[in-house]
Amino acid sequence: MKIIYHHPLPLDAKSSSASGIRPSRMLSAFIALGHDVDLVTGFSSERKKIILEINEKIKNGKKYDFCYSESSTMPTVLTDPHHLPLHPFLDWGFFSFCKKNNIPIGLFYRDIYWRFENYAKGLNPIKKAVAKVSYGFDLWVYERTLSKLYLPSLKMGAYVPHVSPSLFAALPPGHVSPDIVTQPVSDLGIRPLKLFYVGGMSSHYQMHELFKAVLNLPDVQLVLCTREAEWRSVQHEYPALSPNIKIVHLSGIEMEAQLQACDIAVLFVKPQEYWDFASPVKLFEYLGFQKPILASEGTLAGRFVKEQGIGWSLPYNMNAVMKLLEALHQRPVLFNPIYEKLKQVAPQHSWQARAEQVIKDLTQ
Repeated sequence: MKIIYHHPLPLDAKSSSASGIRPSRMLSAFIALGHDVDLVTGFSSERKKIILEINEKIKNGKKYDFCYSESSTMPTVLTDPHHLPLHPFLDWGFFSFCKKNNIPIGLFYRDIYWRFENYAKGLNPIKKAVAKVSYGFDLWVYERTLSKLYLPSLKMGAYVPHVSPSLFAALPPGHVSPDIVTQPVSDLGIRPLKLFYVGGMSSHYQMHELFKAVLNLPDVQLVLCTREAEWRSVQHEYPALSPNIKIVHLSGIEMEAQLQACDIAVLFVKPQEYWDFASPVKLFEYLGFQKPILASEGTLAGRFVKEQGIGWSLPYNMNAVMKLLEALHQRPVLFNPIYEKLKQVAPQHSWQARAEQVIKDLTQ
């Protein structure tokens, strides 16, 4: 199968951010499945050159089965380092050319934060207005050229204007399964229960109730992995750390070692409107490591964890967390059904499974 792979930025296989991880993972998944992939990636000047070459190939008779695109968190026309729209119609023209040549296009639409009140708080009003118009232009293009607009969850569709819901399909993040070495929990009576969280620390990632719970449970340890600057920006909001709470700033193999060593992976954040449809990469990263997940009710992650039986979804309050963690520490047997579900569910959510879904959608 011949695929055009579009992304309006350079690919970065070593990226530690969700917006950088996903485009590289999806590309790797298509290649791992044995497909022939032509890239249209990079900044606008690079894409312009490649687009001319691919257009010429198509005119000369080369057949592509479909085009798959991973959007940026920025508007497409502003993705160059200087954020100036020097080639505003480049990608629209390319998508239109593909459509005219009967090449189906599926695009993953990453984020809708720009539709929320707090978007670009403190940004120059003119820049904010330009960004919003540019986001709207992206959606105008998608309505006219796409066969599928992929979203992290279908619930996000309620916030996406200008595009027919008939184009929507869910395509959450995936995972790369490591070599699984299940950590024994039978010895929990003689060692602490280990919790791990990796990700942001901001107004979107409030975990105050979790901190309060762990502070009251000396037999529970929490390792929280986040960027140093993010922790410093919120540290004043949290109580003084006790010996059983550790803040680390790791990535790559070092971060994964901490995840592998934990008993429970945490996504226990304060529910907000955004979390009702957000589908975080870390949720599926935890799943790939087959770690039981602690999530909060009122979030998409919490619903997913509960529906799939791969952990616990609790009300966002200290007492609920304390009650669960105490029970798990005293009765490790409670982990057993969770582990069985993790083994069943994890293979369904790999990056290759996501690529297979795209192939099915765009070629049937």
